[in-house]
Amino acid sequence: MKDTVDFEKVITQAVEAEWLSNKNILLHVLRLDLIDAEISGNKWFKLKYYLKDAVGQGFGTIATFGGAYSNHILATACACKKLGLKSIGIIRGEEPAVLSHTLIQARQFGMQLYFVSRAEYKEPELLKEEFSKAYWINEGGHGAEGVRGAKEIMTLCKESEKYDHVVCAVGTGTMMAGIIKAVNANQVVTGISIMKGNPELMNNVKTLLGKDDEAKQFNILHDYHFGGYAKYPNTLIEFMNQTWQQHHLPTDIIYTAKTFYAVEQMTSNNTIPPGSNVLMIHSGGLQGNFSLPAGLLCF
Repeated sequence: MKDTVDFEKVITQAVEAEWLSNKNILLHVLRLDLIDAEISGNKWFKLKYYLKDAVGQGFGTIATFGGAYSNHILATACACKKLGLKSIGIIRGEEPAVLSHTLIQARQFGMQLYFVSRAEYKEPELLKEEFSKAYWINEGGHGAEGVRGAKEIMTLCKESEKYDHVVCAVGTGTMMAGIIKAVNANQVVTGISIMKGNPELMNNVKTLLGKDDEAKQFNILHDYHFGGYAKYPNTLIEFMNQTWQQHHLPTDIIYTAKTFYAVEQMTSNNTIPPGSNVLMIHSGGLQGNFSLPAGLLCF
């Protein structure tokens, strides 16, 4: 199965700022958001081997889970359209009177949307029984095949071994686990939790790792969620606009803005030691900004 995205568009963007030069820190951002407008950022990596397995087994329909603004839902719908597969999206919550931009696009790509209550959503095995002929992918691509694909993210970064620290957003933990598998023992991987109060996140990541990864250096920070998943206080919006104006770096309200903010704070408080080389993974998801009122962002 051929890749359906363009890896040649990916760049490693250098960031220059006084808060970096004061600490003699080199910061680059791996712009995975440039891969594709819909199969954005890390999504293709987390879907790739599930889709390959489905095609290999002769499945014609892919089914998965997600919320009304899920990057994963949109990416799955788009990827399936390009591969000639049917797609089903089980959406958390009752069907709204007006669909989100994400779900409108997913439906345009041919995805059949089924809305279930939050209680039903917590019983995925029962839902799977209703669509037993479909190939199921966990929410966010969580699982071994998602990690296998996420491990390949670091191959898009030239001289990846030169970075002392790799920083990424953490939702399900799948991407972070893949990055941990890809780095060497001298590199530190820091995950930025985008949710409030998620103490099980580290265990979720560890369950996706093997014994060879136990000695590697990784941690998750929980102080940069800005109120929780999909919350966007004025301070976050202001930071996103400032980041665009100063660095021409687009970020999203759920993942990458919080991650870039965390990098700045970790630099200032020496969590990232002076003199370090840092790589931030831009995991995409910019379409999530369409949920914001028009004009709130300057990009």
